[in-house]
Amino acid sequence: MTSYRKIWLSISLLVMMMLTACNSSEDASKNDKQSKSGQEDVVITNLDHEFTYKEAPKRAVTLNQHATEIMLALGLQDSMVGTAYLDDKILPKFKDAYESIPVLAKEYPSKEVFFEAEPDFAYAGWKSAFTEQTLGTVQELEEAGINTYIQESSNTSTPTMKDVYKDIENIGRIFHVEEKATEVINEMKQEIKKTTSKIGSVETQKNVFVYDSGEEVPRTAAKNNYMTGIITLAGGQNIFNDIEGGWPEVSWEEVVDRNPDVIVIIDYGDIPIEQKEKFLLNKSELADVPAIQNKEIIVLPLSAGAEGIRAPLALQTVSEGLYPDKFQNR
Repeated sequence: MTSYRKIWLSISLLVMMMLTACNSSEDASKNDKQSKSGQEDVVITNLDHEFTYKEAPKRAVTLNQHATEIMLALGLQDSMVGTAYLDDKILPKFKDAYESIPVLAKEYPSKEVFFEAEPDFAYAGWKSAFTEQTLGTVQELEEAGINTYIQESSNTSTPTMKDVYKDIENIGRIFHVEEKATEVINEMKQEIKKTTSKIGSVETQKNVFVYDSGEEVPRTAAKNNYMTGIITLAGGQNIFNDIEGGWPEVSWEEVVDRNPDVIVIIDYGDIPIEQKEKFLLNKSELADVPAIQNKEIIVLPLSAGAEGIRAPLALQTVSEGLYPDKFQNR
């Protein structure tokens, strides 16, 4: 072998050794990064705000019932250090898990109480949780080391079940329980399919008026409201599905003109459901409305009317109220 070839072979071997060493170093660095975090970073965009999670939160606080129940459905109670703002009783299957978590306040906690829990994550159903007047803005909390998540399906126009599933998927990713999130979503889909199969085809849709609150003027669900989608799935028609908005105020004259067959009352707050029902049944303007004449009233808890894991229960409740004959042989 000539000396030129010997030199060239030596150089080639040296380059190969250097490349091998470099790749080994990169692999070691990558493995080291994975060994420290245990997982790849999770990047979540929530209402146009991007968050990076290097690890699953360990001290979460939930604000609003549908956020709390999603966390419990995913088996994340051990990662929760507080809950707040329950609209009604927690689902029975989550009772024991819920009672193991401190309740910080009946509604939104004060900033002092919230920060005393030392949270690293706050999950709210509504934007109202994160304002200067409540717990602080999303940006302020992030600067304090607290990532936030606002239920997107509760804060978007015309939410669908896909939007609800997306929220559950996002929480599953944040806490590295993707398989459980998929399991929960599949169970919801199966329950919804079971109900819609029983409804089948509907020859004449029943007209539905959703009564939220109000005596001088009623507040109701309109076109962009989640309840409109639930009513449609149940084979009914929201009488105010042509009005833009989520929960607008209308007039009693409009309710009478649209002649609802059924009234869905949203049960929440300090006014007992019996009082709401009595008010409607005794309101003179509504006397000739079919829903009042036939006492066709469905009571739906606000927790079921919110975008969360109670969607199958909400659909079943509304469907059975609209078409009870289809559910007699369950």
